[in-house]
Amino acid sequence: MTALVAILVWSAFLVRDVLLIIYMSGLFAIGFSPIVRLIERQKVLPIGSKRFPRWLAILILYVIILGTLTGIGFMIVPPLVHQAQQLATSLPGILDRAQDFLIQKGLLREHVTLRQAVEHAPGGGGGEAVGTVFGAVAGVVGGLFGLITILILTFYILIEADSLRNTMLRLFPARDRARAAAASRDITVKVSAWLAGQLLLGGIIGGSSAIGLWLLGIPYFYVLALISGVGEMIPVVGPILSAIPAVAVAFTVSVKKALLVILFFIIQQQFENHVLVPKVMQRQVGVSPVTVIVALLIGGKLLGILGAILAVPTAAILQVLFAELRNEQDTKAK
Repeated sequence: MTALVAILVWSAFLVRDVLLIIYMSGLFAIGFSPIVRLIERQKVLPIGSKRFPRWLAILILYVIILGTLTGIGFMIVPPLVHQAQQLATSLPGILDRAQDFLIQKGLLREHVTLRQAVEHAPGGGGGEAVGTVFGAVAGVVGGLFGLITILILTFYILIEADSLRNTMLRLFPARDRARAAAASRDITVKVSAWLAGQLLLGGIIGGSSAIGLWLLGIPYFYVLALISGVGEMIPVVGPILSAIPAVAVAFTVSVKKALLVILFFIIQQQFENHVLVPKVMQRQVGVSPVTVIVALLIGGKLLGILGAILAVPTAAILQVLFAELRNEQDTKAK
């Protein structure tokens, strides 16, 4: 048995990436299941039966999600291309003004051209730069393939949800199946609430970004706020990456505006990390702020961005399982 456990643990380590994809697909399937059931029971479109087929309900959900993302992309890309062209035109002047400021403060000895700055930057050499770009492209392509795999696997898990749930319940003794079913329902509620909480956080960050950038007089503030709202869905680096376009646009106005935008996003990020996320997740998922912060720290340390994304729903699942084990021990003690 010891050798068998060692082999299983080692095998799980070798296929850890696959297990992570399966786990993420399971989380999405759990989170989407209430929405799929709601679409199944719709009464708006007469189809000659009481319920939509499950596969059709899932496809409708996917079309809504992909359509929303496509619409956001069409809103974001054209203004960003226009602003990027303006930024490329004005970048030499911005660099000269920044260097004049640094020279006046004694932090820089002489002017440096943009080409020299790129060549002397870390990874600025030809071979290193090509390797960096190739690695970035490979990472993006791998991420897209992983996302497609997760969506496909989530689709089939939702299709087979009832049979998978019944199979799982048969693993428990007959006397414990009712409690296991109740625990699975609690997990479904918490994971769905986590997804709703992520959307709520995105809306709050997007709205506050729109107000802040508008007050600062930044062009295309509505598009930049939309980017901030979408970036909020990605813990740790999402808010940072979504702030870059706003700072770049602010640089086309003035260096002072750019510094104010950076300060605004730093304050917003601190408020989001230490107040907003813990409170929203406590309200939506029922996980305490301390648990949320600790889960984000541990998940980010173990798996980086992906770990931070999975931290809160995993903590919610563990909370349900721990409560059931504690109730079982209390029942045996009595």
